[in-house]
Amino acid sequence: MACRISELVIDCADPERLAAFWSEVLGYAELGRDDDGSIEIGPPDAGFGGPQPTLVLSPSSVPRSGKLRLHIDVNATDRDQDAELERLLALGARPADVGQTGAEGWHVLADPEGNEFCLLRRRLPPL
Repeated sequence: MACRISELVIDCADPERLAAFWSEVLGYAELGRDDDGSIEIGPPDAGFGGPQPTLVLSPSSVPRSGKLRLHIDVNATDRDQDAELERLLALGARPADVGQTGAEGWHVLADPEGNEFCLLRRRLPPL
């Protein structure tokens, strides 16, 4: 038997802000809060353990140093890449330069706390 990714934990300075951002990006809803200030978000109809992993935004005062060793890739489900890029920028994402050439088929963006993620070209069917 294999494992599944059930949740991704992101340390952040402002869990409220990132939970709001990623909820809008992914169509997620708040699933719960822990006493330590962590906020879990996930698919509103499936929650934890569904086909998509949940995100746990965990408060941390430790500043990030260096390049992320893991990043999130997202694909639009109901519009083309250009339209989704405009939507993500309007939500607070900003372009990020990690050494790309400009010929890539994806856009590198940063969330409101500077965590890089990529918007890929291929449209995926919604779950």
